Order: sequence, then structure tokens, then C-alpha cells
Amino acid sequence: MTDTHLARRGLLAAAAATLALPAAAQRSWGPNAPPQRYPDPDIITLDPQRFRAAIGNTPIRRVYTGTLWAEGPAWHATGRFLVWSDIPNNEALRLNEEDMSVHRRFRSPSGFSNGNTFDREGRQIAFRHLNRDVARYEPDGRITVVAARGPDGAFNAPNDGIVHPEDGSIWFTDPGYGALVSYEGERAPEADNSPRPFIKEAIYRIDAQSGQVTKVADEPLKPNGLCFSPDYRTCYVADTGSTHYPQAQNIIWAYDVDGPRLRNPRNFANMALEQKTGFADGIRADVRGNIWSATSGGGDGYDGVHVFAPNGDRIGQIRLPEVTSNVCFGGSRRNILFMTASQSLYAVPVETRGAHFC
Repeated sequence: MTDTHLARRGLLAAAAATLALPAAAQRSWGPNAPPQRYPDPDIITLDPQRFRAAIGNTPIRRVYTGTLWAEGPAWHATGRFLVWSDIPNNEALRLNEEDMSVHRRFRSPSGFSNGNTFDREGRQIAFRHLNRDVARYEPDGRITVVAARGPDGAFNAPNDGIVHPEDGSIWFTDPGYGALVSYEGERAPEADNSPRPFIKEAIYRIDAQSGQVTKVADEPLKPNGLCFSPDYRTCYVADTGSTHYPQAQNIIWAYDVDGPRLRNPRNFANMALEQKTGFADGIRADVRGNIWSATSGGGDGYDGVHVFAPNGDRIGQIRLPEVTSNVCFGGSRRNILFMTASQSLYAVPVETRGAHFC
């Protein structure tokens, strides 16, 4: 065989390998990237009857890149801005809706905050790794520590949370990642011997009136993202326990909400997809009751966002070229899905709306 034939065979093999890659890995995401042909190939409809959020003439856009580990997107409806965390850089950033401009150091230092949300008064709530607490930013600039310990002692490192609009209570998870590595907080000496830094990983509720902290569930090995169903009768919790516990299942849990308590823990959705599996991280519900989950750990063609129907069936997927940490619905009509993914922030309009104000 001649050198020419060998070279041609090598080029064909390389081309075939490129075509075999998922579209998200092939396309250019830079600021000068060519326009994306519609429909966007990385918005995938798995069930046309139930996944009706895909829009045929809109692209996924990378609206910012340059973070180290992007997390915790939350939308402020009155201010018309998005806030999200860059945990290792110890800051929160802000995106303004009117011109899509991004501004760093919106919160700096941020206490290595992970998740963010807003309460009924529009005050930002941050779940801070370094301080191991839940903090609230007041209108006059003060920072109020809402909670730093629960019934079992000081928290590991609060991670993500939501506000119940009917009573203003704050529900949040405490998996402890910020106490396991200094890159995202401060590594605790206890982490040398256990993936559970201080206390059992759990889900908590802070009463808006009394400030009392109640542990409401601890079945997930590392509870992470959480959200309510549109009617607030169900609470969903992502379990990322497989990062540290070999026996962990890559699932999303579902609980019945019984006033200030969670009952009836059960497997809502399994994160395995064909021959790949990863885990759910941040999650949000839309007005139809579908659960939109940021996904990590599955590699190209898996990482991005998976969408589950109210019965737990996977009905849609958004592929991204980076490990994806969290999601939220924003924009003036809550119909833009914002996605934090490793070094970047992505956005895509969808034909649905977020079920809740943040």
C-alpha cells in the first residue's frame, strides 16, 4: 500500500471519528462561531407527545465563559438579572437582561457560595461553603446569617436551596462538598477519614417566622439540587452520592410535602441513559410539572440537561460540551433556560415556563 493510500485512510478514519462524536462536541462555541443551523441538533426530543418545549428556530448560546466552576443560577424578576456563582473564584456574577452584559464580583468575596435563590421580598439567599451557613443579603447591604447549624450540630457545607412562596420557609441541602476540598471552600481535617465531614448529609427547612431549623430527610447519600413541583405537593432531590459512596444510586428522589415535613421517599428518576450514566445536580420544574436536571459525569452526549415527565420518564435532552452543574428559568417571562456548566453560562429559549419565581 502506498503512502498516499495510507494518508487517505488516516484522513477517512479521522473524519469518521469526528462524525461519531455528539454534535455538542463538534460544534464551535466561541464568540466568532458560525451561526447554528436550525433546528439545533443538541436539543433532542425523546417523546414528541410530552416534550413540547423545544423550539425549532432557536439555538443554545454560550453567553459567558471564563469561570472555574459555575454554579447556582437564580433569576431576580424585578431587577431583571441573573446571579450565579463561580465557587473557586469566591465570587458571584450577574447577567443583565436588557443587554445580556455580564459583570464580575457582584458578590466578592462570596463565601465560596454554591447555590443561590431569592425570597418573596427579592432578597438573595446564598448557600455558602466557606462559612458553612445560609446567608441573606439585605437591601441595606448587610449580610444576615439565617442558619449555621441544625439539630445535629454545625452544617457540613450548605449546597443548594429553594424558598417556599406560601410561608417563606427555606429548604436546602447539606452534602458537605465545600468541607471536603479547599478548592471549593475549606477542607476539614475530618475529611481525611470520612466523606461525611461533620454530620450526616441531610435536607433541612428553616422556618421563616421563628428561624427554627428542622431536618426533614436524610435518605440521599449526598442530597444536592432540589425543587418543588408546581403545586408544592412534591419535593424532588438530586442525589450525587456516587462521588464518594460506591453504593450510591444515581437517581432523583421524590418526597411528599406534608406541611413542614417530607414523607414517602421514593425513586423518581434513574439517571442511566443507554450505555452511559452520570448524576443529576441542580434541578428545576416547569409549569407542566416536568423536571429539568443538570447532568454530570456521563461524558460527551450525556452531560447537559435531561428533562423528565412527572412520572419520571426521560422525555428530552439538551447536550452541552461541558459538565453541567445547575439550571434555572429566567427572563421576563421565565421562558429562558439558563445553564451553568463548568467554565460557562449557556441559555436557550424554551416553549414552557419555570413553575416558580426563582
